[in-house]
Amino acid sequence: MSGPARAPAPDTAALAARFPRGFAWGVSTSAYQIEGAVAEDGRGPSIWDVFSHQPGRVRHGDHGDVACDHYHRAEADLDLMAALGVRAYRFSVAWPRVLPDGVGAVNAPGLDFYERLVEGLLARGIRPVLNLYHWDLPQALQARGGWGHPDAAAWFADYASVVAGRLGDRVAHWITINEPQVFAFTGHADGRHAPGLRDWPTALRVADAALRAHAAAAERIRAHASGARVGVALDLNLVQPATASDEDAAAAARQMAVRQRWFLDPLFGRGYPVEAVALHEAA
Repeated sequence: MSGPARAPAPDTAALAARFPRGFAWGVSTSAYQIEGAVAEDGRGPSIWDVFSHQPGRVRHGDHGDVACDHYHRAEADLDLMAALGVRAYRFSVAWPRVLPDGVGAVNAPGLDFYERLVEGLLARGIRPVLNLYHWDLPQALQARGGWGHPDAAAWFADYASVVAGRLGDRVAHWITINEPQVFAFTGHADGRHAPGLRDWPTALRVADAALRAHAAAAERIRAHASGARVGVALDLNLVQPATASDEDAAAAARQMAVRQRWFLDPLFGRGYPVEAVALHEAA
């Protein structure tokens, strides 16, 4: 009795040839999703540690206390990447593992972990792509107002200096912030992500702080890592009208302005889109 037909193996060489020279096949993770060890070696709590343990916040009460246990299994995980032929690895640094209070004293064991990770990647011929922030703000800073605080961008810039000061001689590719739209609006306006707020004015302040934090951190990174390539990871969507009606066209344009261009336009020096500012003021 024959089994189900199997799809032919892909021609990986032919697939690779369709991409530009120098394209790096890679994988990516975020610290809270994989590391675990949330209370080990001096790590402080993040807003996701607190949020995920609040009843009803996360389906089935899941949390990242252990996750993939990457903090203890990093060497084996690096070996898996090498065996897969991975050429680039985008990982995030847990801000509260490096600075448990968000500012001030550096937690040496935490920073040492990321140095070992970078060294392990380089030893295996894998390009490290370091993302400084994937939504895990130290809870100590949230208690002071979080991303809505006037000093948030300065806090982040100082954190960037700590990490780049240690790793800037070996890491050439940096991402400052992952998907600011998500943690600004989903976390501070919709209440579905940490820290679970529902406050539009705060969400707008957070979005502005994230953009200023990106700019400030990029300067600090380049000061420590000569020739570094620095970017920000935006969550972008092309919004198109459902029909050819003027009403649908206007709705699509509004959505593009208030969520997509709200981040793109300032990054390209155009300031906030005027029509979106008016809509937010009216909200």
